[in-house]
Amino acid sequence: MATRLTPFSRLLIVVGILAGIVFGGKYLIENSSLGNKIKSDDPKVEKVEQGKTLPIDDDVLNVQIFTFGNAAPGLYFNNGTEPNENSRFYKDYGLKVKFHVIDDFDASRQAFKGDKVQLFNNETSAMATEMQGLASFDPQVVMQIDWSRGADAVVAKRGITSINDLKGKKVAVAPSTPSQTLLLFMLEAANLKTTDIQMVEVPTTADAETAFKSGKVDAAVVWDAQASLREVPGSKVLQSTVTASNIIADVFMGKKAWVNANKDKLRKFYDGWMKAVAEINSDPAAKDKAAALMAANLQLSKNDALGMIDALRLTNHGDNINYFGLNPDYKGITGEALYIKMGDKFQALGFAPVNRPNWRALSNSYAVSNSELNNTGINAGEGNAKFTPATAAQKSAPAMATKTISITFPTGSYALGENAKSLIDIQFADVAKGFGNARVRIEGNTDNVGNKLKNVELSRKRAEAVASYLEKTYNMDSNRFIIIGNGQDKPVPGCESNSTPECKAKNRRTEFQLIGE
Repeated sequence: MATRLTPFSRLLIVVGILAGIVFGGKYLIENSSLGNKIKSDDPKVEKVEQGKTLPIDDDVLNVQIFTFGNAAPGLYFNNGTEPNENSRFYKDYGLKVKFHVIDDFDASRQAFKGDKVQLFNNETSAMATEMQGLASFDPQVVMQIDWSRGADAVVAKRGITSINDLKGKKVAVAPSTPSQTLLLFMLEAANLKTTDIQMVEVPTTADAETAFKSGKVDAAVVWDAQASLREVPGSKVLQSTVTASNIIADVFMGKKAWVNANKDKLRKFYDGWMKAVAEINSDPAAKDKAAALMAANLQLSKNDALGMIDALRLTNHGDNINYFGLNPDYKGITGEALYIKMGDKFQALGFAPVNRPNWRALSNSYAVSNSELNNTGINAGEGNAKFTPATAAQKSAPAMATKTISITFPTGSYALGENAKSLIDIQFADVAKGFGNARVRIEGNTDNVGNKLKNVELSRKRAEAVASYLEKTYNMDSNRFIIIGNGQDKPVPGCESNSTPECKAKNRRTEFQLIGE
């Protein structure tokens, strides 16, 4: 079992990671009172004026944060880490908020258990792996704060060009973390099991990066992909959460007893945070100010802070409505679906307990449901990705993952039956939703029975029927799909002659291929 550092915080990623911060190992950035003015000797860090610090008393809301981009809305709305007169939490809601920078994973949990903080950072997909240690404290998810959009990536050596190519290869990953979530989703997209690869478990994501750079593994799940690529000639980013856009979701959690006793305080905190998110997401000046406050409070350069923010989708009020399943029109991945799906996967690998809280006990949407905000304008959820019509190059681009599903059609028909729809729901829908920014190429194939030209047309119509079902059932953009009808011209290797009933059945198939932008 790996030693968990900050598996839910993907710290210091993407661009210009500040030298001097220890990227691997358990580290703790000192948390100190900033007084009336935040100062820094680093010329890259802007001086930010903070109002007069307010007295610390029992009425203060204490919130744990990591040195990570998802801290931006809180620091922006609070004007720093300390309760102060210029805090909009205080001016707009009469709320005194103190943010505690606790980067050590175990220390953050101890702060929650010991009531040093009332809210702490967690991550939905890997949450089940620590329920054995948290369940007795009745933790509840009260708000989603981000989706990872580039903060996590899989790098691979030369010659590995698709996820399917990982079969038989050594892949380094920190287990029980969102890094493993990304890997498991990738394997599912390529019809691979964990037993199809050699999974090399390492204590931390930094260790995975080291293993890759030293040549001990063929691929690794890392945070700082560019550092790995620089040191391993010919390597590439095989996949990242830029494309796998809806699988790693960070949240705030609090104890059920505290949440029930402080509903008004929680709602005010939620509304303030969501106002900050809406402003940062829509106004470059607001994002610039948020980055300056991150830099001043978290000992970063402003460019590092901007890079961290840009590697996330800071989730707004509408996104939270979607996450908690409160929008009947939303067909994407919800917190419940992600928690259940990945809980089962981690349980199968021995990383999550069988007896863990169900989502009903684990979630509390009070603040979202009772917010003063509306799901419109800059507060509206992002919905499914929109695509332009595919170019000729995209239509023929190499697939980053191929998943074959045997969808049975009546002879000569392209109408989807209920069994076929269920297969799509079970075997591909989650993949398509998780890899929300990837195009989907659907290839229809037949055996050699019948007229060759008619088989090409029939296979194309069958692929179109599958795309139409995904579009209507899951609100996916029609431009996302690339439709190919191969007829009998692309048989499964070893079944080129269609000489046996088994080979004919294998050749009557539908292939789903994920295509990067």
